[in-house]
Amino acid sequence: MAHPPSNRIDSASRVIAATPKAIYQAFMDPEALRSWLPPKGMSAYIDVFDPREGGVYKLTLTYETDHSNPGKTSDHTDVSQGRFLELVPDTKIVLAGQFDSEDPAFTGEMIQTWYLEAVLEGTKVTIVCEHVPEGIRKEDHDDGLASTLENLAQFIEI
Repeated sequence: MAHPPSNRIDSASRVIAATPKAIYQAFMDPEALRSWLPPKGMSAYIDVFDPREGGVYKLTLTYETDHSNPGKTSDHTDVSQGRFLELVPDTKIVLAGQFDSEDPAFTGEMIQTWYLEAVLEGTKVTIVCEHVPEGIRKEDHDDGLASTLENLAQFIEI
């Protein structure tokens, strides 16, 4: 039986010393995305990537180190897939995604919006995740979002 959608919203932001255009392009390039998106201790494989409104994606994150919580899809992986809802070049990326999981605590569609806002020091990148599945511990999610933003900064800053 499907759980009703979660009302939880998690978010993180960071100022990155790069232009909104450079950050947007790093998101649209699957090879670049694969290198910076996975949180620390994980690697990514992009199975499907069609970055256009209505386009779909499928991403496999693999835990490279021992971790205390099992993955959502298997002990060592999180597989998520979804679609691009809105793409505003250099400004906003909206994804609707869900995890492949037999555990109902990880099911449901999460909306993830990336806001890119030009600021004096570069770009303020804000990630807002709506309808976060209840099985994802808030502390883990907050750490993962912060790690992804740190990776993006290391990948792109001049």
